[in-house]
Amino acid sequence: MILDAHGRAAYAYAGGKPFDATRPAVVFIHGAEHDHSVWALQTRYFAHHGFGVLALDLPSHGKSAGPALSTIGELADWAIAVLDAAGVQKAIFVGHSMGSLIALDAAGRYPERATGLALLATAAPMAVSDTLLDAAREHEPEAIAMVNQWSHSTIAAKPSSPAPGFWLQGMNQRLMERVSLRGEALLFYTDFSACNTYADALDRAAAVRCPVCIVSGKRDAMTPPRAARALVDGLRKAGASVQTVELDAGHALMSEQPDATLDTLFAFALACANAKTGSG
Repeated sequence: MILDAHGRAAYAYAGGKPFDATRPAVVFIHGAEHDHSVWALQTRYFAHHGFGVLALDLPSHGKSAGPALSTIGELADWAIAVLDAAGVQKAIFVGHSMGSLIALDAAGRYPERATGLALLATAAPMAVSDTLLDAAREHEPEAIAMVNQWSHSTIAAKPSSPAPGFWLQGMNQRLMERVSLRGEALLFYTDFSACNTYADALDRAAAVRCPVCIVSGKRDAMTPPRAARALVDGLRKAGASVQTVELDAGHALMSEQPDATLDTLFAFALACANAKTGSG
């Protein structure tokens, strides 16, 4: 569905069912040079099992209007504006990679809006190498190829669908190319720069007041589990309840381990929703 956020069109996929703001809401936020479709399996299951789903296309990504936003803080404010437009007061925030920083920033600066926070393939800081930044600025196809290779833990990952003909690396590359084609110039560089310059993760973690689930890929070459340790320590020091899960996957958790990712997120969201309503 199309919503109005700061006067511009914002697209949110509702998981194949009409969005119902009276249900416990879950907001899914994708990473750099992606769109809502990376959550295809997870969002449909959530929507058909009691939750209201909003899987966002960030500005200038997918079906959301530009311009792209250049900082994590601006993107978090935009996500809150989408919630306002959808009539959602509180939500569970779920973010992957760059999306995890957006979810963290929103939950830290708007703690009254967050009933849960799930961070997938996260890191604090989320530094981006000069080589990758240069490639994103000067030769985006090269940057897409590098990220696509580094995102997967093997060149022969089994398909995320039982049907033949699915190729995870090829699908991911085509998605990034499509987002690049439809978005504005230097979109990948804008995304990476937002991650690279974000220095507020630990401050935001100190302000989080909801349960947290951090999901990492054991073979993630981009944001390995150790990259989230400072964030976990900061959240726990601030008194947050933190669950950590490691899956046998690389950075592309949702496609390499779709069922395990879904099971982890759904169990976490169900616990958050039950805690909110007081049911056991």
